[in-house]
This record gives sequence, C-alpha cells and structure tokens, in this order.
Amino acid sequence: MNANILFVAAEAQPLAKTGGLADVIGGLSGALHRRGANVSVLMPGYPRAIASARGVRSLGAIRLPMELPPGHSPARLLEGQMPDSGARVIFLDCPSLYDRPGSLYVDPTGRDFCDNAQRFAALAHAAAAIAAGETPLPAPSMVHAHDWHAGLTPLFMRMRGLRTPTVCTIHNLAFQGVFPMELAGVLGIPDEYLVPDGIEFWGKLNFLKAGIRYADRVTTVSHTYAREIRTSHFGHGLDGLLDHRAHVLGAIPNGVDTAAWDPATDRLLPQRYDARSVTGKKACKTALQSRFGLPQDASLPVIAMGSRLTHQKMADVALDAIERIVVAHDDVQFAILGCGDRTLEAAYVDLAARYPNRVAVAIGYREEDAHLLHAGADALLHGSRFEPFGLTPVYAMRYGTVPIVSRVGGMADTVRDVGHEAAPAPRANGIIFDGESAEDMAEAITRALGWLGKSRHWRAMQRVGMQTDFSWDSPARQYMALYGALAPELAIAPQPLMQPTAQPVEQQLAHAETLAAAMEREEALAAARKPAKAPRTRKPARPTAVAEPQGATVEPVAAATLA
Repeated sequence: MNANILFVAAEAQPLAKTGGLADVIGGLSGALHRRGANVSVLMPGYPRAIASARGVRSLGAIRLPMELPPGHSPARLLEGQMPDSGARVIFLDCPSLYDRPGSLYVDPTGRDFCDNAQRFAALAHAAAAIAAGETPLPAPSMVHAHDWHAGLTPLFMRMRGLRTPTVCTIHNLAFQGVFPMELAGVLGIPDEYLVPDGIEFWGKLNFLKAGIRYADRVTTVSHTYAREIRTSHFGHGLDGLLDHRAHVLGAIPNGVDTAAWDPATDRLLPQRYDARSVTGKKACKTALQSRFGLPQDASLPVIAMGSRLTHQKMADVALDAIERIVVAHDDVQFAILGCGDRTLEAAYVDLAARYPNRVAVAIGYREEDAHLLHAGADALLHGSRFEPFGLTPVYAMRYGTVPIVSRVGGMADTVRDVGHEAAPAPRANGIIFDGESAEDMAEAITRALGWLGKSRHWRAMQRVGMQTDFSWDSPARQYMALYGALAPELAIAPQPLMQPTAQPVEQQLAHAETLAAAMEREEALAAARKPAKAPRTRKPARPTAVAEPQGATVEPVAAATLA
C-alpha cells in the first residue's frame, strides 16, 4: 500500500532503550510492517542506534525552525531499517543534541540533560517538516506521536496548517515533559499557544499536554488506565483536559514480543520448556539461585521482583512486605533485580545483607538475568501505585511465573485473580491485591504461597498465563482500524499474516472497530458545532512536583481513591 504511517518516538527496541516505551515502538512498528503497512519510525540519531540500524543512508540536511546554541551541529535526516523487523527507521542526526555520555535522557550523574526541551522539540519539528513534504521522504498519511518526547508534534503540524491526521499515545502520564515557559521562543512556539487552553501548565510548558490537546485521537495502553487518568487520583493534573477530550480518548492494549519472550525457544535459559510441560523450570530455578547466590534447592519457593526501584513501583512498600514474609516463612527465597532510587537501592542491599540465604539483590539490569528471573521463579511480585500497562507481569506469565500485582491500570486487565475459594476462579492466572500498605502486599504473597502448595491448581494458573495470546497481532489490527477511521487511504488494511483463532482476539478487534467508528461519529458531531475551549488544568492547590529522569516533572498521585 502506498499510504504510510510515521511514528515519532524517543526510543525503539532494538536500537535504543531505557524502558517499556522502546519495546512498544519496536514491537508495534514491526507488527504493522509484517502486516504490509508502510510504517516509518522517526527517532533521535543516537550514535549507537545509527550504528545498529541496517542500510543507513543520508537524506540530506533539514531545517529546524527553532533556536539552537551557536556552533551546534548541522541537522540532517538518515534513513535505514530496523535490524530485526526490517521496518523503516528515520534518524534526526544532530550530534550536538544526541551524541553524549549517559543514557538517552540523563547525564552520567543521573541528572536530566539541561537541553532536553530543545532535543525533543527538534524531533517534533523534524516530524512536522516530514509531514509537510519538505524532505525527500513521502508525506505520511498518518502521524503517530508517542509520549511526551513527541508531544509537540501535533501542535507544530497545526501551526503549519497541516490536515494530516494525528494520534498521540500516552504510555505513562506521570512523565509529561514540563519545562520553563521562557523556552517557548527558543523552541519556536508562538505566544497564542502559551495559555491554559493551550500548552501552559502551572506557568510552564507541558509537551504531553500539547499532544493531548492538539492530536485528533488520544490513546493509552490499557482500558483501565484510560478510565483512571480521567480522575484526580491518576490524572497528574491533566485529568480535566483528558475528561474534556474523552470523546477522542480510547485504549488499545500493548502486546509483547512473543518470539523474544518464549520459554520454548529462549536461548538464555539453561533448559527450555512450554505450557505442556514446565519441568524445565526446575533447572531454571537452580540456575537462578546459583546466579543470585542463594542456596540451590528447587523445592524452595522463589519469588522474583524485577522492576525499577522507585516510589511508583511500590519498592518502598515491598521492602517491609518482603521482610515480613521472610520472618513468617522459613523457606521462601526472594530474588530481586532492578535499579532506581539510590536510597532504595541501598535499603535493598542492606535487606539482602541481613538475610543472606533468603534475599538476594542485583542492582542494575541485564537481559539474560531478566529472562532467567522470569523462568526460574515461582511467582513475580509487582506492586505499583499506577501502571499504564505492565509488561513485566505479562513476561512472567509467558514463562509460567504467577504474578502478584496491584489492582491498577493494565494489570487489572491482564491479570485475573485466583480468588479465595477452594478452587481457582475460572481463567485465573494470578493474585491481585488492593491498597498500598505492606500488610496488603504481604497478605497477597501469603495467599500466593498457599496456592503454590496446591500443585494442581497452581499448574492450572500457569497454563492459563502461558497460553494467553499477548502478541502484537490484535493490537496491530486495532491500530489499523483506528488509522483507517482517520485516513481513508489507510481504511483498507493489509490482510493479517495469520488468521486469529482465539475468541478473545476477535472480541478485541470488534471493540477496536467499534471504538474507531464511535470516535469518527463524535468528531463529525463536534465539527458541526463550535468547539468548546479546553478547561484550565489548574487545581485548587498546587501539588508539589517530584523530579524524575526523562526530562519530566511528575506530579505525585493524590491521596483520594478512585471512584
């Protein structure tokens, strides 16, 4: 098909990754490409990403209508292919912006790069230039901006008077890209948009608000999260705007790379296995115990925790809950992999030192450790105060590791609680808990240990998780249905590589098509009347901002409970 789709994102697996966003961009673009869609990913030209792409060639210089420091590198576009899927990738190559030590967003000391606003405004300007046909690339039929890094894209396209449809996907509302208002002129943003009905947010610029405000459609990555973010508890100050734009807000759940996360073919495991027989998990468990320095005994329960050690992930709560379980049960082991808040990292190292044969901690992240963690553990502990989707519990279920999760966001959609009866609830695949206290979490772990002792029922939960379709096939069809509702040339989607057979997949597709049709009707009605101004995003009392990496300002979750 000739019509093409332009993704705009800060990272994409396997080229550049700091978290789940990269997995989604790489997985979704690959799935659309395999279905015959002409999809391109525009991302910053990080040197390692450029080196990892295939067939990279220059498309020439690009003009960015913004101010950059004197002596900055010339900007140009490069074109190549993803090394795994073959999907097209376009790099905004500007070494003064993207070639630097540290990670994608922070310097080696862990502090945000001071010019993150310029770095990602430049990316959005490049996207608008491509959409306007100002580059050798064909103008796209659809532009899909992902998270705050690409949030200015719909605004810059509107400023140019472009009618190309846009979608903005919220992968994590906590990270919004909030920067000083004084940068507006430098970034090329006119005064008329620097108002509460525009992108102003507590006297500052808000990149993600720009995407939500000016995109034709706004999506997020799970149905529960789409409802949650319209409340003050989970809205991070943008719930009013999201509620105002509810008629264009929808959810398409993420998928996972089922080829990379498959215990039947995973070469990072000492022994492979599948849903028909999980005997290989014993060898994986002893290997996990050995790698983490725990006594090797496959009969002992092992609970894994693989996560960022942050407030969002309830790492503070898990510290207390884990110690309670270690004291109450003399046979349970914990294997913890993660990094994040330096104070929490030190607290976990201290916990392991106090219980050397029961708790093991590895600060950092290695892909091989993550795979072994999911394969070798009996259960995964994954608490969270908010969770847009929750990739880690899905990975765990793929490996027959039963998740213990908070009832928030996407985890409330993907995990079905086992219940409290003598037999598991129908299609149960995990344990869910409410609340944010150590007592709540410890009670859930205790409940999991009780079910672990009922091997037949535990095996049934493992089987359900391992056999559930978490692939990108259904999300790709849903996105194509949404794109088709916005751009007529994308309405006739390519045929899927393989026809689905599972009933839940068909139900998800029907929902996506219904959602797209409903959004189209709403837009037609809205066009017929004078659009109302978006509500101010101010709150009665200004919340205290908590700075976290990724150039975002995170507003803490309020104490109120979700209705």
